[in-house]
Amino acid sequence: MTKVGFLIDMDGVVYRGTQLIPGSVEFIDRLVERDIPFMFLTNNSQRTPMDIATRLKRMGFAVSPQHIFTSALATASYLATHKQGGTAYVIGEGGLLTALDRVGIAIVDHRPDFVVVGEGRTMTLETLEKAVQMVANGAKLIATNLDPNCPTQDGGIRPGCGAYVKMIEEATGIKAFSPGKPSPVIFRAARKNLGLASSETVMVGDTMETDILGGIQLGFRTILVLSGGTKREELRHFAYSPDVVVETVANIDAAFLDAQNYAVEERRRTEERSRTASPIL
Repeated sequence: MTKVGFLIDMDGVVYRGTQLIPGSVEFIDRLVERDIPFMFLTNNSQRTPMDIATRLKRMGFAVSPQHIFTSALATASYLATHKQGGTAYVIGEGGLLTALDRVGIAIVDHRPDFVVVGEGRTMTLETLEKAVQMVANGAKLIATNLDPNCPTQDGGIRPGCGAYVKMIEEATGIKAFSPGKPSPVIFRAARKNLGLASSETVMVGDTMETDILGGIQLGFRTILVLSGGTKREELRHFAYSPDVVVETVANIDAAFLDAQNYAVEERRRTEERSRTASPIL
């Protein structure tokens, strides 16, 4: 039997804002029914896995906090690995603060080992000035992700972590490191949590620059859905391509959900890819 599991982006893949994407609940239900491992993978560091799972359950998804992996968790794991018992000055919200606390990273407001920046509305000129000075004094600059903006509930956008971090980078001349998508750090950590090998992992996302690029870099199979931030005609601008392109997760065919037949189906798709640049289900 060939094992397979899924890492799944959220916004643009299973919902858009407050609206469910048709077929997304049924897609997750099929994974649960067939006991296929999966995990939602998000660059959002504001909320805890419990918060996110609660929201998803209210939308109809059969998930628990164990099905959620965030850039906050990836960041906390990375910092704990590189400096056990380290300290951090944090610009961020509950999900990030909780993740750092759980791995023993102390939150301080002077002489930190790290300046950690996440999403949220806690950024002020005062916190920005403190962060700039701390980085100039030697603190390592860490961004939970480098996304320049975040979607809002009403379909708009607001400045994201990447926009905040850019100000600190420009002021100090020091570039941030980010464990979030498309960094291999978050993809590798999530894969390990699922107990999968790279060859057994499928990344499902709507964004070429994060979801698909990160999956390709780790040797995952990748599925791009067109229900979010990427249009079909934009694919020609990228030097890399997903293994499969679908309109929504509802179009991911049964072969991807059947671990026993996955290897046979993948060989067929490999033959198809030799004849066409972008196979479409």
